Amino acid sequence: MRSNMLETVLNDLNGTSADIEASAIISSDGLMMAALLPNTLDEDRVGAMSAAMLSLGDRTARELARGTLEQVLIKGEKGYVMMVQAGPDAVLTVMAKANAKLGLVFLDVRRAAKAVGLVLG
Repeated sequence: MRSNMLETVLNDLNGTSADIEASAIISSDGLMMAALLPNTLDEDRVGAMSAAMLSLGDRTARELARGTLEQVLIKGEKGYVMMVQAGPDAVLTVMAKANAKLGLVFLDVRRAAKAVGLVLG
């Protein structure tokens, strides 16, 4: 039942913006909890990389006195990868197009992360 609720959050997120190409909810140790990814992406790889980047981002924020980590943003020539904390033990990873309207995507991603936190709460 919880996995169905997480998939619903991802379906709603992906449906709110044409700029969002894929999304996943990953536990802090890198295990995939729910995902809407293209067949070209390996779920295990996305999970492991998301957990590693979030851990590194958290450590960097603490070591450089930037406070609690809120998000990690990676920009590549083909688009963006965003990772946002979704409750204490999960991360929401989103892939967006290169020409995405980031302000709107951030807003949608934050809302979805809050919904994930409530489901996992």
